[in-house]
Amino acid sequence: MVIKLIGAFLAEIGFGILFNIHGQKLWAAALTGTLGSLIYELVMQVRGGEVLAIFLAACGLCLVSELLARRMKTPVTTFLICALIPLVPGGGMYYKMLAIIQGNTMSALETGIHTLGCAGALALGIALTSAFFSFSMKKS
Repeated sequence: MVIKLIGAFLAEIGFGILFNIHGQKLWAAALTGTLGSLIYELVMQVRGGEVLAIFLAACGLCLVSELLARRMKTPVTTFLICALIPLVPGGGMYYKMLAIIQGNTMSALETGIHTLGCAGALALGIALTSAFFSFSMKKS
């Protein structure tokens, strides 16, 4: 698990540089992404399921991104987009297309539905956390 977290941190640094993030914001974005990967790995270790793991990781990422954005006076997307990249289910789409090309319709359907569930969990985690955070900031 430590190697996966180190890999996620290095990937976040790489994407942060690609997205032209500098200084403290780069390190904050990388640590946010690593936190998301940590949440994902911990939920997967307790056999929570991949969709639940992605949902909880997205909620954690979004919460930390919102807090860092307020603290560093920068847009939330500076941290959020960079941190979400390791959670995007790109492999599932690849395997779905491979199954379609090979003519294995049932496998393609199964993989496609699972990938759609993962992508939906990612979007729902971001949307719910952003809405909750926005609503709670307006109340106070």
